[in-house]
Amino acid sequence: MVRKKSGKLIIIGGKEDKENDKEILRVVAEGVGNGKLCIVSVASAVGDELWEIYRKVFRDLGVKKLSHLDVYHRHESVDTKALAAVKDADAIFFTGGDQLKITSELGGTVVLDRILEIYHGGGIIAGTSAGASVMGETMMIEGKSDASFRIGTGLKMAPGLGLIPCMLIDQHFAERGRIGRLIGATAHNPKNLGIGIDEDTAIVVDNQQRFHVLGSGAVYVLDAHEASGCNLSEGEENSALSIFNVKLHLLVKGDWFDVHRRIPHKQDLKPKS
Repeated sequence: MVRKKSGKLIIIGGKEDKENDKEILRVVAEGVGNGKLCIVSVASAVGDELWEIYRKVFRDLGVKKLSHLDVYHRHESVDTKALAAVKDADAIFFTGGDQLKITSELGGTVVLDRILEIYHGGGIIAGTSAGASVMGETMMIEGKSDASFRIGTGLKMAPGLGLIPCMLIDQHFAERGRIGRLIGATAHNPKNLGIGIDEDTAIVVDNQQRFHVLGSGAVYVLDAHEASGCNLSEGEENSALSIFNVKLHLLVKGDWFDVHRRIPHKQDLKPKS
């Protein structure tokens, strides 16, 4: 099977800086260049407000061509106005909100087909908060934070957009104490890397092969590929999860991760082209 060419993903943990250096959003803007960026606020109940915020930020960062996609009802995903917002776009930016709204409103539409076409044509797809969680093949839509994971309680997952099939992404990570639920989610899906991204922090994924870290916080990478001793299938409901041999890596700005080999590298060791 020949793997499709993929573009660049900029996956943001939420609350990225919009007022000072704007480091992460600046990287998005630089990637767009003279192209057109479509702001997709489908996830949010205040889409127009977010459009105004991000339109100003990206214009200040030099992006001259911008469009807005918001969908209030699924049938709008295939109408002329909705398709026009993405048809000639070169890059996409998903705002925060509810990630399930993104997949339920856009899934199976010509609008999503066009977004995937942009990505597989080498374009940029960026997303913050809910717009980050939706990037993976599987996404969390509910789960308790700031507690050890307990079997059969509260964790809900659904299909994501599948832009990066080997990752399960969580956001607002340290700020909301989400390590327990990411361990639980990764135990359910050990083929996937569990990626927890702090606020004002992002990973930049190049062609699904490797990513590097931007921003002021940390990125947590959970690897349960060689895990053992997991009691998920036989444990009693509401009992604590037990799992052995799970690797945890913490990466900061400049550090990078080889997704294929599942190996982290320090920022002073540059990846080979």
